[in-house]
This record gives sequence, structure tokens and C-alpha cells, in this order.
Amino acid sequence: MHVDRTTTRPHGRRWLGGALALAVGSGLVLVGGAGTAQAADVNVAKNAGFENGLTNWACSAGSGAAVSSPVRTGAGALRATPAGLDNAKCVQTVAVKPNSTYTLSAWVQGGYAYLGASGTGTGSVSTWTPDSAAWKQLTTSFTTGASTTSVEIYTHGWYGTSPYSVDDVSVFGPDGGGGQDPDPVVPSTPAGLAAGTTTSSAVPLSWNAVSGATGYKVYRDGANPQTVTGTSTTVTGLTADTAYQFQVAATNAAGESAKSAAVTARTAKVTDPGPGPAVPKHALTGYWQNFNNGATVQKLRDVQSQYDIIAVSFADSTTTAGQIVFNLDPAVGYTSVADFKADVAAKKAAGKSVVISVGGEKGNVTINSDASATAFANSAYALMQEYGFNGVDIDLEHGINSTYLTKALRQLSAKAGSSMVLTMAPQTIDMQNTGTEYFKTALAVKDILTVVNMQYYNSGSMLGCDGKVYSQGSVDFLTALACIQIQGGLAPSQVGLGVPASTRGAGSGYVDPQIVKNALDCLTKLTSCGTFKPAQAWPTLRGAMTWSTNWDATAGNAWSNAVGPHVHNLP
Repeated sequence: MHVDRTTTRPHGRRWLGGALALAVGSGLVLVGGAGTAQAADVNVAKNAGFENGLTNWACSAGSGAAVSSPVRTGAGALRATPAGLDNAKCVQTVAVKPNSTYTLSAWVQGGYAYLGASGTGTGSVSTWTPDSAAWKQLTTSFTTGASTTSVEIYTHGWYGTSPYSVDDVSVFGPDGGGGQDPDPVVPSTPAGLAAGTTTSSAVPLSWNAVSGATGYKVYRDGANPQTVTGTSTTVTGLTADTAYQFQVAATNAAGESAKSAAVTARTAKVTDPGPGPAVPKHALTGYWQNFNNGATVQKLRDVQSQYDIIAVSFADSTTTAGQIVFNLDPAVGYTSVADFKADVAAKKAAGKSVVISVGGEKGNVTINSDASATAFANSAYALMQEYGFNGVDIDLEHGINSTYLTKALRQLSAKAGSSMVLTMAPQTIDMQNTGTEYFKTALAVKDILTVVNMQYYNSGSMLGCDGKVYSQGSVDFLTALACIQIQGGLAPSQVGLGVPASTRGAGSGYVDPQIVKNALDCLTKLTSCGTFKPAQAWPTLRGAMTWSTNWDATAGNAWSNAVGPHVHNLP
């Protein structure tokens, strides 16, 4: 990050009148009536904001690194990680003036952090702070000895504790002969801006690096700047077959350069992938992870054949409310987006439906206005056309607005047609009664809704349709809560039982596949029930869902091998 220089040296250059103004403007201070001049104090630390990596710094056992996040100011900071008997000590030797006082400060964040100085000639000094979630300034001071011309300043953490971050170091006092880092200047305008091969919703851009730049702003049609740190980016969320104009500017602590010459690029036309196969009467749904969280990493082609609906998890939100994009994670092993699209097409050719899931535990898309509803519908349809997805899955877990989500889904359905697959995965609390936003949405789009696979896990106890309380993990929990959805107005064919594929697939709520099979039999045939037994059988119940195909594969596909054939053999 850049160093805050507002307290390190005078910037005034105005004529204040007479010799006094000249002296101050020249970096001198007049002391007393005799006119004795001395140099103004400066920050004698070099690369104090880590804008130039670890230049001028040395860290023990390779424990430190310059990072772009977290940072306090500018574009860089130090991140150091204690390990074993190493406390992640990072040092710099600074030039100082003898018999002088210096104020040593730095901003820290994260684990235990120490700041100190040694070799001062008058004794070592240090200060520290325990864990700090926010940036916090550490400050101490020291006075140099009569012959001291250099001092070692340092930071370190504590053994076996969390990493710590440091930014904006200052050793403020008389110049010891080494001077201070020069003020940054506004970088020059980037050259070489070029567009790569476009898709129907994205344009890749690249440009030449600019000396002294710590970041870049990419402008689309002269507005909506996107900030990046490298010399390339992909602008997403665009409309198919549309021309856009792009410019790039370089930035650093001193400001922003003029915009580059404009480059025009047109997004590709879309090819209608055509309707997908019909979802079977009884279907098994599985979520495929577009990330690596310790479960078996899969390509779509690796997903067990028992799954009829595969939900690709997850779409990403953008800075435009309601808009979604899809970014294929390199961690899943695809060499190209085309390879992924080919897998989608192959699954569809095998009779499977592949949908894009929106939301999840950490994801959120805000749809709370007409504009955001339209943005969602347009961007979701663009993904369906670009990747061949059969539809969407709504897995929003941070609150929804039923009015505008309904508008968004109806707009999407109008674009995609009657073959669109629409699934939902609400939490148990979201479907306890018809007054919840999720339940209201499900009923409002009932005519275009494929299935609601409620998550019967990470829940705790809930009310069943008979008014009794049931604990998760039992047949009764599955059947009595499914009953609420059917009695509340959903068709049995729009109800599925969502459970984890293994004990590692969720924090709580895993049930043995036999319990899932018993619940399915209870709901469809009134057999194998627990203490709760529905007033009637619902033989058209859609089936079951699991999180995730990856955790299923980790457990040897035990869940899908047991539940899949049972679902497909329901009456």
C-alpha cells in the first residue's frame, strides 16, 4: 500500500511571506531568532507500504510475502505466517542520525503482531497487540546513541498463531542520509489494449503494463469502471451480439492516468441449445461442485448416471443487482470452457437435465426491484444459451423477495419456454408455512415449477403438518415436513427430499440411505412409516436430492447407488 505522507513531511509550497515561507517551502525549519536551519523530519523506512514486494525487507524462513489483500492503503501489504519455532520475523535496516528521536509505527491486522527496533544505541524498544480483526496502529519511539547511524526495525508474530499483516510502516525522524521514498507520480496511459475471443456474454481484454502503476481501471462505454491489479481481465454479464467500447487507465496512490485509446468488441451471437430431455416422473437430483472443498473433484462427465437433474453450483453475482455470471473454476480440472460445454451437451444427450444453481451458503443474488428482476432473467437466459443449461435452481439462503423473484422467474420462463427446468432448495424454516417468502414464491410459479428439494439438514427440530415437533435425521422429520408442502398447495410431483450424501456433506442432518428409502415409501405407498403417517399416499412424489455428487463420490457413490434405483422404481 502507499504510505500516508500527511504527517511525514510538509507539502506546502505557497509563498507565506518573507524568509520564513522560503525556508518552510524548502524543507527547512527556522529555529529561534538566530535563524538556525535544520532538515524536516521524514519517514526513513523504505518500501514502507510494500508496494514493491519485499524490496528492502527480509523475512525469516521465507515466512513473509507481499500480498494484494488484505491491504490498508495502496495495492500491497506484508503477510507473514509463523510456523513451528519460527515467529515470522521481518526486518529492515534504516539509516538514522545520531542523538535523534524517531517515532516508529505500523498498521497491523490478523494474528499476534509485534513491532520493534534494535541496535538503537540506547536499548531496544517494542510494542505488540493480540489478534485484531481490523487494521490497528502500533506506535513506539526510540532515541539513537551518539554514534548510531543505522537501526534494525522489525515485525514478527508469535509461535503457532495465525498469520499477521503489516502495512504503512513509518520511522519518522531526522534523515540519516538515506532519504525517503519519493512521492509517487501519476502513471502514464496504458498502451496495447486489445480484445480477445468473445463469448455471448463476455469480452476478454489485455494491455501493456505501466511502470509505477499499482492497479488499473477498465471502462465499458466510458463508465462502470472495473478495478483490477493485473494487465488482463474478462468483462462479463454482457448482452449477446452487442458492440461495446472499452478503455483502460492506470492507477497508483498519486492518482489515475488518462484513459487509453478505445477498443470496440462485439459479443458473440448465441446458438439456441434447444429443449432438453423431459424430467422423469421420479427423479434424483444432485449438486455438482464447481470448486474443491475436500470432496472428490469431478468433471460433469464423472457424475454418477443415477442423477437425473444435475445442479451446477454455483453462479456468481456481479455489481449489477440481480445479474449472474458463471466462472468455471480451474480447480475442477477442465482445460477449457468448451470442454465443460461438451460435458453439458453429453449429459443432456444421455437424458439428464443440467441446471445452473444460484445462491448457496456463501453466495447471494439480490432481486428486489423490477430492474434486478429483469437483470436476473436476461443473464440467466444468456447462461442457458451459452452453456446449454436446461434451467435454473434457486438456492438463495440469505433472504428473498417473493414479488420480484417471481417476476424474474416468469420473465426467464417467457424467454426459455415450457421446457425450462426450475428447481428450488429452500431450508426447512423457509417452508414451514405458506406465508414465508420461499413458499409464496413456489406457489406463485407453481405452473412452471419442476421440484422443490427442501434441505432436510443443518436444521434442528421443526414442526410437521400435524403440529408436532420432529427432530432431523428421522423418517418422521422427512415425511411430516414434506406433508406441509403438499398440504400447502404444491403438487406431490413438485416435492423432493433433500439430504446430505455423507456425514461430511453437511454440518448435521445426515441420514442413512435406508431412512430416505423408508420415507419415500411412506409418502408414496404408506409403508415403512415412523410414528407419523400421512392421511393419504402421494405416489407421484418427485423423488430425492443430495448435496453433493462430489461428496457422494467421496463415499464411493453409496448414496446414489442406494437411493437412485429406489427413486426410479417408485410407483
